Amino acid sequence: MQQILSIWSGLDPKRRIIVIGATVLMFAAVLGLSTLAAKPSMALLYAGLEPGAAGEVVQSLEAQGVSHEIRGGAIFVPADLRDALRMTLASEGLPANSTTGYELLDSLSGFGTTSQMFDAAYWRAKEGELARTIVSSPQIRSARVHIANPSSQPFRRQIAASASVTVTATSGAISADQADAFRFLVASAVAGLSPEEVSVIDGRSGVVVPGATDGAGAPAQGDRAEDLRRNVERLLAARVGAGKAVVEVSVETVTEQESVIERHFDPEGRVAISSETEERSNTSQDSGSGAVTVASNLPDGAGNAGRDSTASNSETRERVNYEVSETRRELHRAPGAIRRLTVAVLIDGIRTTDPVTSEESWTPRSDDELDALRDLVASAIGFDEARGDRITIRSMEFEPVFADGTERRTPLFSGLTLDLMSIIQLAVLAMVTLVLGLFVLRPILARPAVALPAPDAATPSLPPTIPIAEMPPPAALDGEIDTDGFELPTLGFVSDFDLGDDDIGVPTDPVKRLRRLIEDRQEESVEILRSWMEDSEEHA
Repeated sequence: MQQILSIWSGLDPKRRIIVIGATVLMFAAVLGLSTLAAKPSMALLYAGLEPGAAGEVVQSLEAQGVSHEIRGGAIFVPADLRDALRMTLASEGLPANSTTGYELLDSLSGFGTTSQMFDAAYWRAKEGELARTIVSSPQIRSARVHIANPSSQPFRRQIAASASVTVTATSGAISADQADAFRFLVASAVAGLSPEEVSVIDGRSGVVVPGATDGAGAPAQGDRAEDLRRNVERLLAARVGAGKAVVEVSVETVTEQESVIERHFDPEGRVAISSETEERSNTSQDSGSGAVTVASNLPDGAGNAGRDSTASNSETRERVNYEVSETRRELHRAPGAIRRLTVAVLIDGIRTTDPVTSEESWTPRSDDELDALRDLVASAIGFDEARGDRITIRSMEFEPVFADGTERRTPLFSGLTLDLMSIIQLAVLAMVTLVLGLFVLRPILARPAVALPAPDAATPSLPPTIPIAEMPPPAALDGEIDTDGFELPTLGFVSDFDLGDDDIGVPTDPVKRLRRLIEDRQEESVEILRSWMEDSEEHA
C-alpha cells in the first residue's frame, strides 16, 4: 500500500486524471459485463395466449417474484425455472383455457334449469371438448367448433345436422389429410352427422380446406397418381438403386356422373299366374201352329193339330293369365373411375469403374431386364390394355448432380450443452479487463526504479520504497551502468507506448530517462558514485 501511495505521489496532475478515468472505465466495464454475464438466459414459457389468460399468467409470476420478459405475445422466464413454473401455474389452473368442456354441466342444478338451457349447455360443452381434442395435436395452434343441432327444431323435417371447424396450424396450412381427420372426428362425436356435412376452414387463409377424398368417397386424382408413382419408385429402387429411376404417372379419370336403368323381358320364360274357366248351356222348346185353312176354323176340325220344336245350346270359355320374366337393372357410375393410365419410367444404366485406369464407363440396361421391369410396373399399377393404358420404359444416362454451396459440417461443440451467449459474454469481459489492465493502467503506473547500495553507518537512510542492492565495482567510469545487479521493480512498464516528454514527463529514451532520474535524485546518485569510488580504492 505504501508503494502505491509513493507512486501516486510521484505522478503529476495530468497522469492522475488519466489513471482515475481509466480505473473508473475499467470498473464500469467489469461491472456492466458482470451484470450481463450473471443475467440468466431466458426461455419461452407461453406464446399465443389470449390477452386475458396472458395477464393472469403475468400476474401470477409477479406474485411469485419471478423475473420475466414480454416480447410481443410471448412470455419468457429464466431457463432453469421454466419447467417448474409450468407445473406451478398448471396447479393454479393457468393459463386459463377459453374453451370449456363438460365442466359446464357441473354448474347446472336441477332447480331453475330448463330443458332448453340444459341442451344449450350440453352442445356448448361438446363443442369445447372437440376443440380441446383438436388443439391437443402439436401441429394445431387453436381451434373452434360449431355444431348446428336439428333437434332444436322438432317440427321441421328433413333437416340434417352440420358442423364447421376453424383450425389454425402452428406453421403452414392445414393439409387435406388433417381436414379429413377433423371431419371424421366431429362426425363420430355427433349422432346423425356425416363427414360430408362438416366444413373445415383454415384460420390463416380463411378458405375451406378440401379433403383428400371427393364427395363420392373416391380418392382425388392427384393423390392417386402420387400413390402409384411412389409404389413404382419403391419397386424399382429395390433393383436399380435409390435415385436411379424417375417415374411419372398420369391418371385420366371419369369426371361425369351416369345413371343407367335397364328392363329386360324374356318371352320364353312365361309363367301362368291365374286361370279362369266359364261354361254356359241354354235349352228352349217351342210348340208351333198349323197352316190357316177352312178346316182349321171348324170346331174340332182336323186343322187344329200343330207341330212342337225343341232347341239346346252349350258354350265353354277358359282364360289363362301369364307373367313374362323381367330383369330390371339400375346402375349409377360416380366420377373418379380410372379411364386411362400412362406411366413413363426413366432408368439409369450400369456404371462400372476400370480398376487400372479408374475411368468410369456407362452401359445401358439390357432389353430382357427392361421387359422384366415393365411387367413389374404393369402389375403394380393394375395395367389394363383394353382400357388404353400405356407403359414406357427407357434406359438413359443420368447427368451428374453437383451440390451447390458448401458442405454442411457439424460444429465441434455441437454435442455440448453450453450457453453460447454466456461464453461470449465471459470472453468479452476477460478481454476488456485484460486490455484495460495491461495497455492502459500498467504503462501509466510504470516507474523506473534504481537499485541503491545497502546503507551503512555513514550513509543516510533512504526511503523504504526504493530497493537497495549490492553492486559490484565497475572497472572504470565509462558512462555505462552494468544492470546485472539491478533488481527489477515490482511494477513493469510497456515500452511500446510513446507517452512523450512534454505531455506526461517520462522520456522514452533510456539515456534521457537516466539523466532525468539523476537530476531528480542528486543525493542518491552522489552516494552511489561515492560508494563505487571507495570500493575501487579498496580493491586497488
